[in-house]
Amino acid sequence: MESEYYYLKTAEADDLDNKKERLLYRIFEIFPGFLSLLTLGGVVFISWFAPTFAAIFIIIFDVYWLLKTIYLALHLRSAFKKLQKNLKIDWFNKLQATDCGPQADWKNIYHLILLPFYNESEETIKSSIESLKNSNYRKNRMIIVLAAEEKAGEKAKIIAEKIKKEYENEFFKFLITFHPQNIPGEISGKGSNITWAAKKAKEEIIDVFQIPYDKIIVSAFDIDTVVYRDYFARLTYVYLTTENPQNFSYQPVPFYINNIWEAPALARIVAFSATFWHTLQQERQERLTTFSSHSIPFEALNKTDFWQTNMVSEDSRIFWQLLLRHNGNYGVIPLHFPVKMDANVAPTFWQTMKNIYKQQRRWAWGCENIPYVLFGFYKNKKINFLKKLNLAFIYIEGFWSWATNALIIFMLGWLPIIIGGEIFRQTLLAYNLPQVTRWLMTLSTIGIVTSAYLTMIILPPKPIEYGKHRYLMMILQWPLLLATMIIFGAFPAIDAQTRLALGGKFRLGFWVTPKWNFKKNN
Repeated sequence: MESEYYYLKTAEADDLDNKKERLLYRIFEIFPGFLSLLTLGGVVFISWFAPTFAAIFIIIFDVYWLLKTIYLALHLRSAFKKLQKNLKIDWFNKLQATDCGPQADWKNIYHLILLPFYNESEETIKSSIESLKNSNYRKNRMIIVLAAEEKAGEKAKIIAEKIKKEYENEFFKFLITFHPQNIPGEISGKGSNITWAAKKAKEEIIDVFQIPYDKIIVSAFDIDTVVYRDYFARLTYVYLTTENPQNFSYQPVPFYINNIWEAPALARIVAFSATFWHTLQQERQERLTTFSSHSIPFEALNKTDFWQTNMVSEDSRIFWQLLLRHNGNYGVIPLHFPVKMDANVAPTFWQTMKNIYKQQRRWAWGCENIPYVLFGFYKNKKINFLKKLNLAFIYIEGFWSWATNALIIFMLGWLPIIIGGEIFRQTLLAYNLPQVTRWLMTLSTIGIVTSAYLTMIILPPKPIEYGKHRYLMMILQWPLLLATMIIFGAFPAIDAQTRLALGGKFRLGFWVTPKWNFKKNN
């Protein structure tokens, strides 16, 4: 990698040799947590010191929340309409019938599909590969890499070999890789595993068969990803009809519904909330980054030396790596097309709750990209300043909102009355504050109504062992959203940002979400 881009593989301040740069990066690491805690602490302080001002601020903030809820609900409905429309189209037939322009002949496009796993069950892995086998796309243009972790031991090796034997003749090539443990400078996680897998595929397949790099699209999937039949046809079509396709990543919508019927109510709310959030993000392309299962041109990926191997949030970091490496000329194309993944379910209710919190904290650990982005913008002088400012504001505001908004609305709205003093409690404003906030929050339930409606649309078929009352529970669960926004939203976000600010031993390592097969274990 060129010396001017030496900072692209920075994971934390200590990775930098220059003392001044290290200090600047450390300040950027502290900033997200400082901003969120300052906001929450400021609301508490102002509620005590200037309760009238705080009450007015909270009412204005509630109005802002109401307008934002309406805005997001409209985007969500629009995104779902596009998604439903795309699911009804035979994309392989359209790919064959359409002149995709000068970019490439679709028949020469290869798909390199990376499936990293650690200790997941054979059933989970086979579900993913079976969906690839059933894809409405040419299998002789699909390269499957089942990427195991060496530290998973003999069991992982046996599973991998068994699955390869069953499926290797279904695709152009089927490769098994074993990511070695204890490689200096790496942390154990998805980023290091798929980077190892992609490099092995390049060495053993792509270069051996002399497949042009610009004819390959890489899909880095979580192992529980189940693709819809036309996913690769849709991806190929979008890729070939995009101007300068090498300058974009391609993002599907993760539908966390594989095991949704088995999940408890709180887990279902978290799963559907994540699904709806990523759906509406497809309508806001300026805010879209790669997440979880995503697709990237191989040539661009190779140019930036693949994913980062020394940090947790490799799925979103790769977007920022590519944006900085392309001097701002890189983006994400929304596919308006889903892939199915697992909701977070464990054998017991409390273990499920614990796992959900850890998963949400890991996702919130994406805040580690904020110092990376700010430092990268500082180093890269070729990116337009206004573009830097816009992207930085959008990204920082997203994590700040994640950590603060729910707490301000649902918990701190009563503070001026509680700690504002007797004089304030006797004012008309103090009397009306609870009524006004309650009225505004009632109007904001439009978001809950929209979510409940869309839940019924995307539900997979109900297993025969559940009664019809289970459908009713899918509707009645949505008032729990308020609790999940705080317990599994704000709290893990504050946790992650505080850990980033403290640094050192408080930094998060990679945590693999356990995949529990309900049917197998019952």
